[in-house]
Amino acid sequence: MADNPQLTQLIEPMVEAAGLALVRVKMIGGTSDPTLQIMAERSDTRQLTLDDCSRLSRRLSEMLDALEAEGKDPIPGSYRLEVSSPGIDRPLTRLTDYTDWSGHEARISLAEKLNGRKQFTGNLIGSDGEDVLVDVPGLGETRLPFAAVQSAKLVMTDRLIAATAPLSAEGADEVYEEAGSDPQQETKAEED
Repeated sequence: MADNPQLTQLIEPMVEAAGLALVRVKMIGGTSDPTLQIMAERSDTRQLTLDDCSRLSRRLSEMLDALEAEGKDPIPGSYRLEVSSPGIDRPLTRLTDYTDWSGHEARISLAEKLNGRKQFTGNLIGSDGEDVLVDVPGLGETRLPFAAVQSAKLVMTDRLIAATAPLSAEGADEVYEEAGSDPQQETKAEED
């Protein structure tokens, strides 16, 4: 598939130019449904609005289309482009994520076993140098090399939900209709 470091080098400047922080670039879906997944967030709120997603998606799509037209397509074949927020149970992809989300529960998988295990779940303590610190039940404070982490994500808890509540839910339950969107109104207007 695609070379993620190469894609990250292409995509990160576009994300930053949009005033956002890149969380992850990943090809998902295998050969049956290849999808270039871009996760980004606002640095100040750690959230992403629908407008942010659509604006970034258009910019990235234009850039990737231009590269394809120049014969420099970084992803061979067809694929879908998906731009999204990392979500509540977000992946932890940067060393700073472990400090930013300290106190929250995470599930961490290592590429190879460390002290007989590959899976560690516990409350994040933070980071120290190039290591991730996690309080694992039964083990206590555990130091994991960041370079050995294959995947990591936050675990959905009530505390996490409260910490990631939307900035404002104002208007979330209101319905707005555009003029002319009601078929009965359109029919009535035609009869008059």
